[in-house]
Amino acid sequence: MRVSAASATLVASTILIPALSFGEVVQDAHDLVKRDNISSTISEILTDIEDATTCSGCEVISATSALAHTGNDNFDDVIIGVCEAAGVEGDDLCQGAITLEGPILAHDLREMTVGSRTSQLFCLTLFGLCPWPAVEAYTVDMTPKPANATRPAVSGETPIEIVHISDIHVDRFYEVGASYNCTKNICCRPYTAADAPGNTSYPAGEYGNVYCDPPVSLEESMYAAVNSLVPNRIFTIFTGDVVEGAVWSVTDTEVGDDLNDAYGLMEGLGQVYATVGNHDSCPVNSFPPAAVDTTITTQWAYNNLSTDWESWIGSAAASDVASNFGQYSVLDKTTGLRIISMNTNFWYKQNFWLFEATMERDPSGALAWLASELEAAESAGERVWLLGHMPLGTTDVFHDQSEYFDQIIQRFDGTISALFFGHTHKDEFEIAYSDYTAQTADTANMVSYIAPALTPTSGNPTFRMYSVDPVTFAILDYSVYYTNISSPTYQNGPTWELLYSVKDVYGSLLDPPVTDRSAELTPAFWHNVTVLFEDDDTVFQQYYARKSRDYDTSTCDSDCKTAEICQLRAAQAQYNCGTVTPGINFKRDTTSISTATEDTCDHSKIIPILSSISGDGLDAFKSALVKVMGEFWLNTTVSS
Repeated sequence: MRVSAASATLVASTILIPALSFGEVVQDAHDLVKRDNISSTISEILTDIEDATTCSGCEVISATSALAHTGNDNFDDVIIGVCEAAGVEGDDLCQGAITLEGPILAHDLREMTVGSRTSQLFCLTLFGLCPWPAVEAYTVDMTPKPANATRPAVSGETPIEIVHISDIHVDRFYEVGASYNCTKNICCRPYTAADAPGNTSYPAGEYGNVYCDPPVSLEESMYAAVNSLVPNRIFTIFTGDVVEGAVWSVTDTEVGDDLNDAYGLMEGLGQVYATVGNHDSCPVNSFPPAAVDTTITTQWAYNNLSTDWESWIGSAAASDVASNFGQYSVLDKTTGLRIISMNTNFWYKQNFWLFEATMERDPSGALAWLASELEAAESAGERVWLLGHMPLGTTDVFHDQSEYFDQIIQRFDGTISALFFGHTHKDEFEIAYSDYTAQTADTANMVSYIAPALTPTSGNPTFRMYSVDPVTFAILDYSVYYTNISSPTYQNGPTWELLYSVKDVYGSLLDPPVTDRSAELTPAFWHNVTVLFEDDDTVFQQYYARKSRDYDTSTCDSDCKTAEICQLRAAQAQYNCGTVTPGINFKRDTTSISTATEDTCDHSKIIPILSSISGDGLDAFKSALVKVMGEFWLNTTVSS
């Protein structure tokens, strides 16, 4: 048992942690345990939460917060013990994930007030036990919208072509012949002797497998296909996530090497504009805002990206990447289009650095910076594309920041041509509305284009090609190219081909049809496509299959369909129909509106570990506390 001297002092007395009545922040107060300003022992708290399925179960934060106050080592040791004893993950993953992410969570638990809005959001994210609170009112500081700020009509000039790739998640440690049938979230690595080439009945092929992140050979194959199939593209956009899904084993050096290797290969594509993904740091999702006092930094990653991107965006913008948290704004010299690349990780609920005592409305001033750049572009008469990794309408986004972001979109809808994201690994889109209570073609005013992934863990490898108006930079059509990983000849070398184009499969079915090559895919067009989905289930099921590039052949039932369409109409996260589903096993926010809309990007591995603290997991938590802290720890009093 390892207990520091400071810990011994703490466990011998009452531990004081900041606390409020849960009823002060949660509406369903009748469901909550009544311990307002009353001391409780750790044992009493664990008994109270044993069968909890509502916000009352968030008392677990009191116990974990008390543990965090004894130091990072004790916190990590206990949570590792829970993970190993409950069999949540293998021992190597338990050790790796918690060693990387545990100190961040311990920091959060020491900072937050139990029962506060921050702790409610923390409990929602980690345990899925609290509902989303209402959005806190906040107005982003912007100049008034000009009366003539409207979306321009298309020019009718010859379209240009631009390619969109995303979520490559290249695994440089992929081994041909290693087992693709392992116990980890990504395979094709020799984790054990039985997984090694020559020892397994499930050997990985040269160009990847659906149970593995892609090898470099598949990455190179896609780049060759882009050059072959879209030789006249003006540039390529990449919406982030270079690093593979083995998040428990990454190091700063490995992530840096991953970034350097991937962007080095992308140089063969010519001009590229990129953005930072949630995997492009170590630990995964770790992007501390400027106001957070910590020695754990992501500056090395920003410096890496600054160097990797400089040849594409120039020295001034590259300097901004290093000093402005991976963000930049640059005018494309060939077209005159302004590209603004955002760090959406500051609005991501699995960026655990955001759970401060009082959560910032605008971490690192990212929203203020974006509004300022858009005001300058508007004044200069420029058209803008916004690039980010995470779409702002998904269940991964804090509702507050999604609403604040949408304020900016509504203000500058006459300047922004479109938004481009990745992260979900699916072929999707999101529509913004001027009035979310009256979602119609008339109120639809912006579209987010969400590109599917290269990694085959989400379906067939893929990329998009946009047909673009050369004056307004409106999207006129897009085509999805893919390679069929199920083909019997795939491992001989992927064959890339056209899967579909939007106007062919949807535009032709609208009334009136939208098939003219110079017609824009307006926000109204996309709203009408969702109406088509409502009215024609065959077309909807085809869309559902295309999300995985025709890899997933399952059917989306009526509830699934309703939720899917709701998500498509929700560029603001509070309207995406995702609901927190607790259940008796402390399920985290399972706002999986359907199996296909779940974010398949591998995230924090500590969430399923902490969410196991119920049933066998709760017993494991008690056992780990006793092993690390001593039997007397259960009788330690926690007092607000």
